Amino acid sequence: MAQLVAVTSECASSWYVEGKRFFEVFIVHLVMNVKNQDLEFAKLKLIKEDLSLVIVKKGKVIFETKKQGISGFLQAIEKLDKNLVAASVADKIVGVAAAMLCVYAGVVSVFALTASEEGIRVLEDNNILCRFEKKVSNILNRDKNDVCPFEKLAISSRNPDEAYVKLKSLASRIMRKSEKNDCY
Repeated sequence: MAQLVAVTSECASSWYVEGKRFFEVFIVHLVMNVKNQDLEFAKLKLIKEDLSLVIVKKGKVIFETKKQGISGFLQAIEKLDKNLVAASVADKIVGVAAAMLCVYAGVVSVFALTASEEGIRVLEDNNILCRFEKKVSNILNRDKNDVCPFEKLAISSRNPDEAYVKLKSLASRIMRKSEKNDCY
């Protein structure tokens, strides 16, 4: 029969059954500590090296880019796939599109220099730790005269899987269009 023990401290009162609760709390604390270290490392590298995206997992940079926009994150997903699970992301701009990709990829924490209110909500609703320097109402297009087309697409998506497919398709169409224009 399991021994039930009550432990009380100034901070909290908890019940433990044969030390199981302590073990779970310890593991959660350990994971949170590693997650915060990875996020801080990604943030510092993003800022110091003027990158647009840095992804860190278990203390190692697994992806970085200076590419602007969502294309860098899409490239990371294509290249790393399930290796992104439990990674930490530092990105210059995080709106709904980037947030949906974070959920799709299974990242655990995100830092943004600029984050949209809805992007923050998506991350928080999916239990992804979110830190940012500046909060804005919307992520705008490059001309700053409308909401970013990737944001519009992500907002209209029912879930992260659908968002990923739509965002990848739009990025491919834009890339093909720019390549055609470059030839003339």
